[in-house]
Amino acid sequence: MNNWNDGYVVDIAYTYGYYPGMNPARLPLAFAFHGLQAPAVQTACELGFGQGLSSNIHAAASTTRWWGNDFNPRQAAFAQELAAASGSGAQLEDSSFSRFCRRDDLPDFDFIALHGIWSWVSQENRDIIFDFIDRKLKPGGVLYISYNTQPGWSAFMPLRELLVQHTQQSGNEEQGLPTAARIDAALAFAARLFEADPVYAQANPFMRDRLKVLQQQSRSYLAHEYFNRDWHVESFADMHRRFSGAGLEFACPAHYVDHLDMANLTPAQRQQLYEITDPVLQQSVRDFMVNQQFRRDYWVRGAQALDDRQRVQALALQSVILLTEPDKVPLTIQNVASEITLNRLIYEPILQALSDYQPHTLVDLAASLAHRNLNLAQVLDSVLMLIGTGHAAPLPAEPDAATRAQIERRTGDLNAWLLQRAALASPAGEQGEEGEITHLSSPVIGGGVRVDRVEQLFLLARQSCGDDVDAWPAQVWRYIAAQGKRLLREGVRLEGEAENLAELATQARLFARTRLPLLKALGVV
Repeated sequence: MNNWNDGYVVDIAYTYGYYPGMNPARLPLAFAFHGLQAPAVQTACELGFGQGLSSNIHAAASTTRWWGNDFNPRQAAFAQELAAASGSGAQLEDSSFSRFCRRDDLPDFDFIALHGIWSWVSQENRDIIFDFIDRKLKPGGVLYISYNTQPGWSAFMPLRELLVQHTQQSGNEEQGLPTAARIDAALAFAARLFEADPVYAQANPFMRDRLKVLQQQSRSYLAHEYFNRDWHVESFADMHRRFSGAGLEFACPAHYVDHLDMANLTPAQRQQLYEITDPVLQQSVRDFMVNQQFRRDYWVRGAQALDDRQRVQALALQSVILLTEPDKVPLTIQNVASEITLNRLIYEPILQALSDYQPHTLVDLAASLAHRNLNLAQVLDSVLMLIGTGHAAPLPAEPDAATRAQIERRTGDLNAWLLQRAALASPAGEQGEEGEITHLSSPVIGGGVRVDRVEQLFLLARQSCGDDVDAWPAQVWRYIAAQGKRLLREGVRLEGEAENLAELATQARLFARTRLPLLKALGVV
């Protein structure tokens, strides 16, 4: 590969993912749950922002000023388009880590985010990133970092090494095969290898299913997840040794479900874990118990502890809002080891109380449910689960009227740009749904809300047709047909125009009745 990209895949674009853990508005609740004071985030930076969707959504939906870099020029150009569309002033540039991290004109940051970067870049770049964090993260500032970890990757690592080795064959390089073609060839090779029943497959029988999952995933995702030259797996203890040298302490998980040991560990596992007093060993043991594969963590420079009174007050006054229609929230979820069923006697009253799609403080929510014998602790645990599974969100502090109007204007402009993009055919070179953006910006939660492409097209049709729901399907069908796509009904592709219009009519009425009121409440519309 060329030297400028430091071994990172650049000939195939990264997916348009949105990552809520990078939303600074989620810090206060997570930190308070663990007895810590979260900082006010005025300046933030994302290193290796990919397509820049997360940074741009958060910049538009808050007063936080964002900076960032990505060394893929095409991705950086797209991120800059988003920033220009919203008018947020986000400074997102096409730059290597070595150049960006050594700039002398950057501010110090309250929040630095790295998603999908740390485990996938060279040791030299990791040293540059570490030095940047050491120099530029403010006292009290927070680092969000996600990374591959042990022991969850131990069985997969030999297969990943084999796949990469196959893509790097000299024959592939001489023929100039693109990354996607090399990945296809490597997966086909591995499938043939497994048919020969190697002892590795016998010792790790679940890897056969893992290979089948890989074969079904998008090549854009696989290229950036598994096929970079550099690919590291680090234990929590390794990360602690590294970042404690910069004065950082582990604060808490960024993935809200990981706050809830009751949902992830058996009683025997919890008992053994709670007997461990060393916090580093405790995290390492927890990773072992859940076979942790990917960590998403918040680290803080100079943690400010809350006393019991301050902690209870911070939790009680935290506001939350629903992101999913109550009847669409599943009460059976898959945790790290098994399927668990949420208690209907707890969750159904909470969902009903939140069904007005308005913000509710946890203390008011608990007070309104006292007659159902629910207390603040039960409400808190349930809300953390709803947030962790993407069905609710914490709210940032309420801004003044002028600031709120500015944020609403920026999110409105960004969403208008994204809706227009949804009407266009998928960009050249992308396959399937890889080019789709499935989130819009909400000024209410300071972050992204999932809105799939058909829903975006309904919103676009509503702009031209108003609330005449019966007129939406024809408008949306023009967009879909122009892209050469068709709808699916129960997994079956609908080929004829009449069938597609009938399905769109059904979906439009359902969207207008159930989803649209929620998006209005969230300020997306």
